[in-house]
Amino acid sequence: MTEQAAAASAGAQGRTVVIAGATSASGLAAARALADAGARVIAVGRDHTKLDALATALADSGHVRTVVCDLQDADEVQSLVGALRHDGVRIDGILHLVGGWRGGGGLPGQSDEDFRALAGGLTALRHVTREFWPDLIASDAARCAIVSSTAVERPLAGGANYAAVKAAEEAWARAMAQGFAKDARDAGRTLRAASVVFRVRTLAGSEGVLADRFTGLWDAEASAVNDAVIPLEAL
Repeated sequence: MTEQAAAASAGAQGRTVVIAGATSASGLAAARALADAGARVIAVGRDHTKLDALATALADSGHVRTVVCDLQDADEVQSLVGALRHDGVRIDGILHLVGGWRGGGGLPGQSDEDFRALAGGLTALRHVTREFWPDLIASDAARCAIVSSTAVERPLAGGANYAAVKAAEEAWARAMAQGFAKDARDAGRTLRAASVVFRVRTLAGSEGVLADRFTGLWDAEASAVNDAVIPLEAL
């Protein structure tokens, strides 16, 4: 994150943020941006080696904690959340980066094996957001985001599995947005949490843009970004 971008993201200072699926280039960029903005980062992944590499790359920051957890396993996620709460940790945000790409072969080539692999991202999103929901509702400025794809708007036969899973993830993220709004309405208070969808054609080359935009969500009013679908390429 640039010095100017860090200064513009003062709202993230002191927040505790989970990056789910943090061992990608996007996870590294987001962790660095959040730490530079003064947030505490919990970087979660299931590969010890990749998490060690992430920790080494961010060794100059004292705000990043790495945790090994298979987010597709409900019991492991429950254990993770329980351990954090035991340590007195409550979170203010989630950046969901669990996912990948499989495709090709037209519609007949959309195998069940590929679909199950892709659906792991949706499974992880469901587990993480359900278990952390009490923290998000209790936070005075919760911000959550998923990374979706422009394929949701224009699905292709060779990527039908991928587009279908991404559409389902968007539906879950938007349901979260409605849940945040309902909670605020029922409590008779101003909306203070937001769920956002970032859409991108490809994350390659856009890692820094994603990192800055996610970090910057804390500088916007929740009502201005809750249930927003934001195309990253337009920035």
